[in-house]
Amino acid sequence: MMVDASRIPVIVGVGDLRWNPTDGHREPLDLIHDATVAALNDSGHAELGTQIDSVFAIKTVSWSYDDLPGLLASRLGATPTVTSTSPIGGHWPAALLDRIGASIARGESSAALLVGGESHASSTALRKSGVAPDSIGWTAAPGGPPGFDPADLGSPEMQRAGFIVPTRVYPLFENCFSAAEGNGARESLDWSARMYAAFSELASKNPASWTSEIRSAEEIGTIGPGNRMVSEPYPLMLNAMPFVNQAAAVVVCSLSMALELGMDESKLVYLWGGAGASDPLDILSRNSFDSSAAMHDAVHRTLDGAGVGAVALDIVDAYSCFPIVPKLLIRELGLPDTAIPSVTGGHSFFGGPLNSYTLHSVAEVTRRIRDGANLALVHGNGGFLTYQHCVLMSAAAHTDGYVGDPDARALTAEAPELITDYEGTAEIVTASVEYGRTGEPEIGFVIATTPDGRRVAGHTGPENAAELTQLRGDNPPAIGRTVHISDENGRLTLTF
Repeated sequence: MMVDASRIPVIVGVGDLRWNPTDGHREPLDLIHDATVAALNDSGHAELGTQIDSVFAIKTVSWSYDDLPGLLASRLGATPTVTSTSPIGGHWPAALLDRIGASIARGESSAALLVGGESHASSTALRKSGVAPDSIGWTAAPGGPPGFDPADLGSPEMQRAGFIVPTRVYPLFENCFSAAEGNGARESLDWSARMYAAFSELASKNPASWTSEIRSAEEIGTIGPGNRMVSEPYPLMLNAMPFVNQAAAVVVCSLSMALELGMDESKLVYLWGGAGASDPLDILSRNSFDSSAAMHDAVHRTLDGAGVGAVALDIVDAYSCFPIVPKLLIRELGLPDTAIPSVTGGHSFFGGPLNSYTLHSVAEVTRRIRDGANLALVHGNGGFLTYQHCVLMSAAAHTDGYVGDPDARALTAEAPELITDYEGTAEIVTASVEYGRTGEPEIGFVIATTPDGRRVAGHTGPENAAELTQLRGDNPPAIGRTVHISDENGRLTLTF
């Protein structure tokens, strides 16, 4: 049976951009409006802006808005019946795109707008110079400086252990994954550097990219003054670059509306839909650190729902705040280690506009499909490798129309009991080392298992950090070693 064209979601317009410094410091709303105008113009029907019935915004972090969708709609002359702003999380562009597709498939929407953007470079520069952004015209009502939620640092147990920022947490997964793969820290770094060198080349060709300089694998993998080690095994060039001013917008409507408006059918990109899942927010409540159960669930439900395998994908665009994320996606899809899972350019070189990076991916993938690609998978990641969502986009309609499952699954895990103030032997499950700006190890981070199967987690001082580092040839791998641990309120003393 043929699917009703009014129930088939299609991407009809995309726009993304980076800030032009000659324009001065502009707030996120201004950049998002410009990206939206570009997306509407890209559809060939700028007047579609007044027919938008739903506006979804990705949460901005560099500046706060009480109702960004409403402010944007007012500028467009639109009167949407649905407006919504996401919580924090890099998976939301994919998740909301999927939600829009489902809404059109149910007949609840005919034309929707999905937007996101940041002016983090500008807000940071202004604060450093002592200038309040609202004093130069940034929206203050409704809106203002961003707030801070201590819960964003992780659970109380994670905070006790010192696992409070992504630069400390993602390396724990990378190192455990590498150990499971039989790779050392240097091999892990070399794989990351080769992949990110290819990312930098992609970013150099993208007009919306924050940087245009191509970096070699040797440059990325060499630790030095311009590429200091942050947390092992990730030097600076393997960390996301959040201090950017970028915005993106995607216009989605029903196929019937697109045809009624006389849109160029060769530019339509069909949104098949996808799936999402989440692992426990507290990483210490997860049962392993060398994989992501949520990613496995989201990837395979996305492919199974569409009745396709990974071999059918022409494009894979992974979230890439840190290399472990695309590496895990490569494994889930059964791709070779030489695969380059991006067309956008990655967070380190294209730019990491916090929650909205994947919206830029959707824009670039749309262009690639228009240029001849057939089927693409776009992936988003949020939290501490917590939230995963994938969507499929294609040059042709799926025979069943929309085939996604927009409601993410919350997965549970049977993790070992976490104990505190432990003293005794334990086997290191994963570990990482944070370096200071002088280039010396400062803090070690450890998760270990006691002989009776319970879990210990915490941070060390500089001496133990130096003993944990695996980038020094005289240090054996820490993972798998049995050590004596003394835990005092999360501060660990290790005896090797």
